[in-house]
Amino acid sequence: MFRMTDIAPSRWARSISIGLTLLLVTCSAPSAVRAQSTEIDRHVILVSLDGLAAYLLDDPNASLPTLRKLAKEGTVVTGGMKVSNPSVTWPNHTTLITGVRPDKHGVLANGVLVRSGPGVPVRIDPARDHSELVRAKSIVDTMHEMGLRTGEVNWPCTRNSPSYDDSIPDVPDSLRYTTPRLRDELTELGLLTKNDDKHVFTVPSSVGKDWVWTETACHLIKTRKPHLLLVHLLNVDSTHHAFGSQTPAGYTANSYIDLCLAKIIDATRDAGILSNTTFIVVSDHGFITTPNAIKPNVALRDAGLLKADGKRIVDARVHVVPEGGIGLVYCTNPLEAKELRGAIENAFQGKEGVDQILFPERFAEFGLPMPREYDQAPDAVIAAKEGFSVSASVEGSEFVEPNTKVGTSLGAHGFLSTHPRMNATCVLWGRDIKAGESIRGVENTSIAPTIAKLLGLPRGEWDGDALDAAIR
Repeated sequence: MFRMTDIAPSRWARSISIGLTLLLVTCSAPSAVRAQSTEIDRHVILVSLDGLAAYLLDDPNASLPTLRKLAKEGTVVTGGMKVSNPSVTWPNHTTLITGVRPDKHGVLANGVLVRSGPGVPVRIDPARDHSELVRAKSIVDTMHEMGLRTGEVNWPCTRNSPSYDDSIPDVPDSLRYTTPRLRDELTELGLLTKNDDKHVFTVPSSVGKDWVWTETACHLIKTRKPHLLLVHLLNVDSTHHAFGSQTPAGYTANSYIDLCLAKIIDATRDAGILSNTTFIVVSDHGFITTPNAIKPNVALRDAGLLKADGKRIVDARVHVVPEGGIGLVYCTNPLEAKELRGAIENAFQGKEGVDQILFPERFAEFGLPMPREYDQAPDAVIAAKEGFSVSASVEGSEFVEPNTKVGTSLGAHGFLSTHPRMNATCVLWGRDIKAGESIRGVENTSIAPTIAKLLGLPRGEWDGDALDAAIR
């Protein structure tokens, strides 16, 4: 497994890097920029361990030897990194590489929120291209324009993006949208199989997919040596949803993901680029155990604001799309939002499990877009208390029921990012990162600016600043 080595660059190497950076920024001819930028011998690997809550770093029952060693010999965000709202996977992975919150990048769920007209419930469609999901420019887009090598493994909101040299996107039917060259190479390596001209994962479980994605990352590191590689591993999140985060199953998932991280670090050594590589290891959100669920659509049904036929909403003036610990409240006719505000408030106010109701005048406080400026934005947000998740159910008469009865997960995220248990892991290690440093008060909008600073890229229009306290 990987060994820590002295990876501090020499003064000569620093001078060369600075000179190349200045050349990249000042050169006016695009072809010249592309020719010179590919010569930069700097690499950043951003690894997202989905669902690895920050509090697990301090949990003695969580076996994370690789990650803790990186934290000890690099820089760790003590207390965790504040995430974006909603605190779910796709919005936060997009924030990590754009440096802006969802009110600017536009990703509010694990897909596009489709509004089909009055009476028709809003639905989430994950089968969409990058161009349909993301409204902001990412650090990867900038690097692609500069001719730098980029790659992503299971990263959300990347389908059919032209900015990745190698791509296996986090999207339904992901192998269909994988870069053809990469897909063929993974098949040759035995990580994928091909039946009737369709590629499939050799081991289709969440553990098996993390193994494939880890091997894919190692393959790209060794063969492409990308300047930026994005890697998203998912089994911890799946396990924490099913069994809870601080459980035997959760701890086993933690150990496995730590082994995957060690393997990726080893690949940089095998590729001969370890001394010029910076690792930024993050997660996208934390986790809370939620044995109960609230059913806001039942309250709306009882208030006469929606109609249901069994499990299905057949007509709605107002309804709620669940996002774990919050629910996005939509008036299907946006022109009725002002008129229906009082009815929405009355339906939820004082109900068991409801923490607060947010209306648009508070959206900026939570980094959410305004409903009349963006068609996917909700008209209100209902936030659950700790221990409760939000269900889409329209059945029964009870507002609160056990998660086992309504089919919600035992573990959930999506709670407002002000909740400390939503804080994400953030550890930096490698070239130009201070050793033994701890910092606080970090938001995930700082990750893209930090990558830019490490690679000498021009400044973008970000909501966060680079983590200067972590950089030598």
